[in-house]
Order: sequence, then structure tokens, then C-alpha cells
Amino acid sequence: MTDLAFTCTGVRADPYAAGPTLVFRLRITAADDARVHALALRCQIRVEPARRGYGPAEAAGLADLFGARARWGTTLQPVQFAQVALMVPSFTGETETDLTVPCTYDMDIAASRYFGALEDGEAPLLMLFSGTAFTGDGGFRVEPVPWDREASYRMPVAVWHEMVEQHFPGCGWLRLPRDAMDALLAFRSRHALASWEATVRALLDAAARTEPAPPGPVRLGAVLPRVTERTAP
Repeated sequence: MTDLAFTCTGVRADPYAAGPTLVFRLRITAADDARVHALALRCQIRVEPARRGYGPAEAAGLADLFGARARWGTTLQPVQFAQVALMVPSFTGETETDLTVPCTYDMDIAASRYFGALEDGEAPLLMLFSGTAFTGDGGFRVEPVPWDREASYRMPVAVWHEMVEQHFPGCGWLRLPRDAMDALLAFRSRHALASWEATVRALLDAAARTEPAPPGPVRLGAVLPRVTERTAP
């Protein structure tokens, strides 16, 4: 069986993709300069959150995923990021290729929430490889890619933020059920609001006006019984 090794050497945001997309650069090495006619790869990418530290603001942003910091010893488990397929053309010994990973800014997705909560530094990733290798010098063999092939990579958080900013500059993203979206659209039409931002702000302003006023300061004399001085007989 051909011994294959995988290394991730870098990542970049694709500025020309229709949606948010990361491009990882892979180096694939076949031992003893073996001839590989083609590789049909499957790559699963996981986030390994326990392999880095987090500041106070980041910890607050990750509370929905992992709970309070005191519980992280048991809750800081790997998070599924992506699963993609890749065809690698013929090479001998070693080659480099791009692994294209479509992404989402949907904050209901755990990986998106994780990356969005990070302010700087690196995000620890683990790439797990499987698939089929077509090899052979004088003939043609079909071999499985060993199930234990993997590569660790620390992705700069700035690359994720750059990718998101390319497609959603200065914006967030919110997914709503269709009935809630229809109700928002009807509200926007009734009030002739120019944008979704104006629609949400109008609803927030209306909610703020209907909130009960906070209670005023409490005077002790208003809640404590009057104490009279008693004199000895």
C-alpha cells in the first residue's frame, strides 16, 4: 500500500467566489517517490477548541456553545466544520493542490459561531482524510487511503474575518422561519420602511417604548414599620 502523508501549508479567502469560501493549500507526499495516477479524497475538517486559550470577551461569545468557563473541562469538545471532496491529478512523489471549502455565516451553525467569537490568534483545525488512490508504476492498482491520515493546521482568525467581510461588509446575518419573515415583510410594507435595518430598528424602538419603567429608589421609611422609643417604667 502506498504511504501517503498530508500537510496543510496555508489558507486564503477566495475573493472571486460567489459565497464565502476558504481555500486551503495541501501538500501530498507519496513515500519512495511512488507514482500516483489520481486521488479521490474525502476531507473532514474539525475545530479543536481545547487547543487554544480565550480572552474574557471570547469566552462570553462562546458561552452559548460551551457554557460557562468553569465547565469547559468537559464541554470544550471538537466541532464539525466541513466535509468536502477533492480529485487530485497524477503526480510522482509529491504535489500541492487547493482544497476549496464553501463556508457559511449562518450563526445557527456551531463552527460559524465559534469563528465569529474569536477576536485574533489562530483557530486549531484537524483535517481527516480518506478515499481512494490509483497507483502503480508498471500497472494500475486501486488502494484505499489509510483511514488514519490527518493533518493539523492553525488557521489565522484574520482570514475568517476577511472572508466574511468580503461578502457581508459591516453586517451580520440572521436566519428566520418563513412565517416570521413574512410578518417582517408585511410590517415593513405597512410602514413604508426603506430597508431591513430600518424595519428592525423600528421594532426595537417600539419595544423600548412599551417596556415598564424601572422601579425608583426605595425609601426605608416606606417599607419598614415605624419604631417608637420605649422608656423604662
